[in-house]
Amino acid sequence: MTTGVRRRMGVEERRQQLIGVALDLFSRRSPDEVSIDEIASAAGISRPLVYHYFPGKLSLYEAALQRAADDLAARFVEPARGPLGTRLLRVMGRYFDFVDEHGPGFSALMRGGPAVGSSRTNALVDSVRQAAYDQILSHLGVSDPPARLELVVRSWISLAESTALIWLDGRRIPRAELEVQLVHDFAALTAVSAAKDEEMAALLRRVVANEPADGPFADLIGRLTALVG
Repeated sequence: MTTGVRRRMGVEERRQQLIGVALDLFSRRSPDEVSIDEIASAAGISRPLVYHYFPGKLSLYEAALQRAADDLAARFVEPARGPLGTRLLRVMGRYFDFVDEHGPGFSALMRGGPAVGSSRTNALVDSVRQAAYDQILSHLGVSDPPARLELVVRSWISLAESTALIWLDGRRIPRAELEVQLVHDFAALTAVSAAKDEEMAALLRRVVANEPADGPFADLIGRLTALVG
């Protein structure tokens, strides 16, 4: 008969464990509601030991937020193969997977939480938005975007954030419908801009030319045609 022995963790391993525990708790409840004592208990260590690795809850929250930000940014990465509409739909699926998994933490970050307003928190949020922006431009095959395209892409990213927050507040609209709607929103924003700018019009024509008849962009065109027909 053998007796289990608790393995002593190294400094970095313990830090990563605490970040994971904190992120899990922050994902299930607002960070304001999670105490250092609760984090310590979930990690199986004492409260003073948490402070040995992190000066306070704010620094631990920011470390957890860094991990979450890296995760969220990675969900916008998509191989540049196939129609754009299909690619964006997969991206939105992964984006809402994250929102679903980290709802209270995502909401606290965007609406207000213990680290909101700090320069580090703001920089992390901006880094996710920039990563999303860069990925969308990559999908479009554009390295030096004109002003109207930058406005469309950044507006769409903000719209995705707002939509996710509204969805979390009661989940009254089926998630799958919102994922498709956001892809349609991207096409609609591009089309409005294309109506005023030939460079955007050329981009839209190039995108639509590669869309299959059963893709989300073609679906939007069909629905709009039926409305005005």
